[in-house]
Amino acid sequence: MKHKVRVTVIDKKLYPELQQEYCRNPEAGMCNCYNVGDVFEFYRADGQDHFWHCGVNTLVKTEADPDTVAGGPKMPHCSEAWDAISRYIYTGLQGGSIMKGWMKEENTMIACCSDGTRPVIFKIERIDYE
Repeated sequence: MKHKVRVTVIDKKLYPELQQEYCRNPEAGMCNCYNVGDVFEFYRADGQDHFWHCGVNTLVKTEADPDTVAGGPKMPHCSEAWDAISRYIYTGLQGGSIMKGWMKEENTMIACCSDGTRPVIFKIERIDYE
């Protein structure tokens, strides 16, 4: 049995009042690294090891220019996002339970980056295949 992990951007939030109060650029706006609907797939088999390259070139679906999306062919995932999702990606690639007992399905997790003024919310799924 082999395992891959699919990561989907399911939402983005913006807290302009927090940006106004705390950010150097109070008009920073939404995260520009990801788009709702972006999909990434990670493999650690058949000569591929996306995990150790911070997800560069894992983007499989976007409505934007792939060169401008974190995880696309030109840049790794954002460090704040990578910190939040990498542990679940690694666990899934090893065939482990991502969040047993917390989520409805142990192969799925919902996580978000730690940018408190404009978090991105990810769905992380372990997918088993032959």
